[in-house]
Amino acid sequence: MSRTRKRRLMNQINVVPYIDVTLVLLVIFMVTAPMTNPGVVDLPSAGQGVLKQPQLPPIVLTVKKNGSIEFESKSLQRDELLLAVRATLTKSPERTVVIAADKNVKYDDVIGVMDLLKRNKVDKVGLLLKPAP
Repeated sequence: MSRTRKRRLMNQINVVPYIDVTLVLLVIFMVTAPMTNPGVVDLPSAGQGVLKQPQLPPIVLTVKKNGSIEFESKSLQRDELLLAVRATLTKSPERTVVIAADKNVKYDDVIGVMDLLKRNKVDKVGLLLKPAP
């Protein structure tokens, strides 16, 4: 009397091995994540002092509320400004150019002046700001 058993189809999935693999991968990622350097950027703060004081005073360009640009107490157009800055830099090329803008000036005006200087090979350009108390 041999009875043949028919195999019944299994309609369930055994998920225990998948959970084990997932937990192992989770532990691996948790251990290796602090070891990776995601490109941390150390941004300067307005409250900190300058690391290195320049030898010569910087060339200060002032951008007023109305968008006009002043250099050495004279209001100049962008072409004249570039010529005046270049003339000053030919006398002492190690000087830096600093843009002092009113806090109500549109960001676009300040970036426009900075871009004008950078496009014309003035490399040392920065922004002047009031240190935090």
